[in-house]
Amino acid sequence: MRARFRAFVPGWGAVRQALPGVLIAIALAALARGMAQQIAQGAIGLPKIPLSPVMCAVLLGMLWRNSIGVPVWATSGLNWTMHRLLRVGIALVGLRLTLGGAGAIALTALPVALICLSVALVAGIAIARLLTVPRRLGLLLAIGTAVCGCTAVVAMSPVIRARHAETAFAVTCVVLFGCIAMLLYPWVAAHFFAASPVHAGIFLGTAIHDTSQVIGASLIYSQQNAAPAALAAASVAKLLRNLSIAVLIPVAAWLTQRAQERDGGANLDPAAAASAGRTPLVPFFVIAFVGFILLRTIGDALFPPAGGWQAVINTGYTASDLFLTCGMTAVGLSVSFTDMWRIGWRPLAAGFVVATLVGSCSLLLNLGMVRWL
Repeated sequence: MRARFRAFVPGWGAVRQALPGVLIAIALAALARGMAQQIAQGAIGLPKIPLSPVMCAVLLGMLWRNSIGVPVWATSGLNWTMHRLLRVGIALVGLRLTLGGAGAIALTALPVALICLSVALVAGIAIARLLTVPRRLGLLLAIGTAVCGCTAVVAMSPVIRARHAETAFAVTCVVLFGCIAMLLYPWVAAHFFAASPVHAGIFLGTAIHDTSQVIGASLIYSQQNAAPAALAAASVAKLLRNLSIAVLIPVAAWLTQRAQERDGGANLDPAAAASAGRTPLVPFFVIAFVGFILLRTIGDALFPPAGGWQAVINTGYTASDLFLTCGMTAVGLSVSFTDMWRIGWRPLAAGFVVATLVGSCSLLLNLGMVRWL
């Protein structure tokens, strides 16, 4: 447990080494916030558009990466911002929920999450076979779309003995289609769920791949529609999907072991085999997210709604928004269009079809729940 805590919250030496990249992310995030405010106010004679600072941050990061480029000395800090600071922000979202509120959202989101997860797994494997995508790459695409994006791909890769190239291809597809959904689906949610921010959040939490992309999309929706409930609902729906990896990894390991026994151990990637089992079943930030929900529940029961406790909650809200915006800027800076087109059309087509099916499934299920329930 102590080792996992160190990986989640690095020491001062690591922070100091990462500082240049972190400062770049902070500067671009501040610029994106200013741009969003100017656009919302109709600056320079432009029409007033309620554009989210997070959307501006992601687009600005993508533009920077694919035009100016990211210097090598900033890579460490940007990775730290994207993988550590962003996850701290995600964990702090738990302060927006109590056990009662999270439980109510979970009961609504669970059937949607389970159906979308099943659709992603079955369709992903079937479409990969149809397009003659390698079996392990097809499974990684399905897992990444179904569960939690890049985290699921990286966690599953050593378990199924995937090669490094297959892992890289799957991560690239998840990033590409997840980012497209992150920028597009908030507008879809605003059109179909304007009167129900909770269902908007469940839609975003079950239709988009990676946790960071779900949080980015729900932040965009929340900021543009003044609906903070969507962020909490999306976080709970995504948490349910994340937890499924604790079941899928052991099942995949067992199936892979049986397949290797039948094949006589052929076509193994030694590096992947050596690293199998090192990835924790449940990411630490998910545990921290649940811990902050418990903290909020206990604090609300022990302290009056106003005063010092509310100041602590508000501070958590502010820190979460700041960390999330900086982290999403780093996500934008990680997207390389050149890398996207190197993987070939078959994995791209498979990833696109599966992502579209999952998004459509989530949309239809949530529309049905809004209409009939």
